[in-house]
Amino acid sequence: MSNNTRDIRRPLLFECAWEVANKVGGIYTVIKTKVPVTVSEFGDRYCLIGPLSYKTAPMEVEAEEPTDPDLAGTLDAMRSQGVKCLYGRWLIEGAPRVLLFDTGSQYSRLDEWKGDLWNLAGIPTPPNDHETNETVVFGYLVAWFLGEYVSRQLHTAVIAHFHEWQAGLAIPLCRKRHIDVTTVFTTHATLLGRYLCAGSVDFYNNLQYFDVDHEAGKRGIYHRYCIERSSAHCADVFTTVSHITAYESEHLLKRKPDGVVPNGLNVVKFQAMHEFQNLHQTSKQKIHEFVRGHFYGHYDFDLDNTLYLFTAGRYEYRNKGVDMFIESLARLNYLLQKSQSKMTVVAFIIMPAATSSYTIEALKGQAVTKQLRDTVTEIQNRIGQRLFDHAMRSNGEHGTLPAPDDLLSEEDKVLLKRRIFALKRNSLPPVTTHNMLDDGNDPILNQIRRVQLFNHSYDRVKIVFHPDFLNSNNPILGLDYEEFVRGCHLGVFPSYYEPWGYTPAECTVMGIPSITTNLSGFGCFMQDLIERPEDEGCYIIDRRMQSVEDSVNSLTNCMFGFANKTKRQRINQRNRVERLSPLLDWKNLGMEYSKARQLALRRAYPDAFYGNEEEEFDFGAGIDRMMPSMPPSPRVRATGMATPGDIGTLTEEMEHLKTSDYRGFNWPSSQEDEDEGYPFPLVMKVRSRASSVVSGASTPGGGTFSSLTENDLRKADAALSNVHVNGINGH
Repeated sequence: MSNNTRDIRRPLLFECAWEVANKVGGIYTVIKTKVPVTVSEFGDRYCLIGPLSYKTAPMEVEAEEPTDPDLAGTLDAMRSQGVKCLYGRWLIEGAPRVLLFDTGSQYSRLDEWKGDLWNLAGIPTPPNDHETNETVVFGYLVAWFLGEYVSRQLHTAVIAHFHEWQAGLAIPLCRKRHIDVTTVFTTHATLLGRYLCAGSVDFYNNLQYFDVDHEAGKRGIYHRYCIERSSAHCADVFTTVSHITAYESEHLLKRKPDGVVPNGLNVVKFQAMHEFQNLHQTSKQKIHEFVRGHFYGHYDFDLDNTLYLFTAGRYEYRNKGVDMFIESLARLNYLLQKSQSKMTVVAFIIMPAATSSYTIEALKGQAVTKQLRDTVTEIQNRIGQRLFDHAMRSNGEHGTLPAPDDLLSEEDKVLLKRRIFALKRNSLPPVTTHNMLDDGNDPILNQIRRVQLFNHSYDRVKIVFHPDFLNSNNPILGLDYEEFVRGCHLGVFPSYYEPWGYTPAECTVMGIPSITTNLSGFGCFMQDLIERPEDEGCYIIDRRMQSVEDSVNSLTNCMFGFANKTKRQRINQRNRVERLSPLLDWKNLGMEYSKARQLALRRAYPDAFYGNEEEEFDFGAGIDRMMPSMPPSPRVRATGMATPGDIGTLTEEMEHLKTSDYRGFNWPSSQEDEDEGYPFPLVMKVRSRASSVVSGASTPGGGTFSSLTENDLRKADAALSNVHVNGINGH
């Protein structure tokens, strides 16, 4: 595969995913937010590849002709064989080049390609699995494209990065056909892990004991599992998004990942500088409006003493920890009642489910509230006019103040009474805002019934289940998701299976505290990086080393402690949370992708890296490296500065690499906050080098070698250096 004529200093990058310009899952967010930093590094040497969706592509992509003659020749050759594709610019920040293939145009070759897949790799494909059929056609089209392209373009190294099994089928095809590209495969969640966790399985304690072939076959996903496993094994570099998924991948996919590439966010998109506290206040007022309407007739609590908690995501009742959340809310309700707290908690569950329409009660609540507000506004205007007229008639002498009855007419009183009578309600405020299609079997509603949180006036915890996506056109809760999150006080995500977890990460960059678990990638990441994450408003519940009962109690106590904070304490905590956002910025975490690509190049073209000294020196010349640096906030005290290399966990020691060896890009960072200090220090952990080479470090079952300390490693380094020097002198 290695071709010494290829230039590895300015490689070409093709990034392939099912969600390119096609919003169907969380990887769309990963790809889209990462684009600006990748474009900064590669420019027009970067191209994304995905399937062509005629429904979304016209709004996402602006078609144009390729300027690269090799690329143009490749597409012309494929089009002459009947392949339909769209090439252009993705209309997002960074405007990357994008290539979308129409899988439907090659369905006539499906059976031929399925037979080839069986002969080539022994992967079976049943006839009626539409998603697998799409994956096979797409994988063969991508492999066809890459093979055709590198046969024309012979002078530059090509890196192909694939996300998830739907895009990864091209990897074993490239390996079998000896196509001269170097490949990286990133799995964001294993197929089998998601299926096993959705059932009542003690997943993490039994991970090493599962018969993976049997479990995949039993669930009807053996063929998909084979594609995922072959992609992981045939890639030059295999990465996952978190330590917890790395541990899982090692046992389920039978390959230890080469490292972790954490998911970041485009922090600038959320950044409100010092305005984020004001945005919280503004969005909270909009949630107040909803709450007044939803609880009309039972609106007997003080909104100034009300906290808004929420959980959101895909409707995965057990995986997302909704079962634990509802149980903890019931216990929180008891604790608040027992302590005679004046605080009311309104807990939102935002998870799309099958519904038929909004409930009449939910619509009526917003309608009568609006009528009352309109009436009061109208009466206010009339009173203001009468007061003004009365004052004007006094002519500056012998002025008397008007009596209340002079201001409020009989007509006004009748109108106001009519609106007040309309607020009378014989039923309790509804738990859900929509009519569920299968109300009797819905697990969330059934658990709410079981714990009896029915929004009684004596309940200190109220529940609102909104089984739909949020958008500003919603007649009941008219806020976009981002605006809604900013208005809440606390995000609660006690997931059992969460390879990364964008929801708590989004809370963090918007300055909203969150609760997550050590079974989520985000939770592990924060636990690895920060000495006391709970002090920074990032609470992490242990769902690994303690019983379910203890975990539920931990979550309950966490929420109860938050409910007892003063307003000033909550404001301070939002400040502390928001300053963590640079840790989640792609400008830092994009470095890990850079390192993975560099490692892939080293494995594909080792001679270019480990040649004679002159060649090595030439390679290093002229390359912009990302120097170890950290954005000005957060400050790191006591333990020294943390660099992007400290954040990452690629197995550098095994490859004899250092962070400075990687081809990086010095992404521009704002210097305006350079001197901004904080009265409260953020203590970050310094990663031990031993931990990066241990299977499952910082994960269940993982950990560093107990027999080797950092000091031992330093001594070993010193001893090896002496041996090396003496050996040279002796030679």
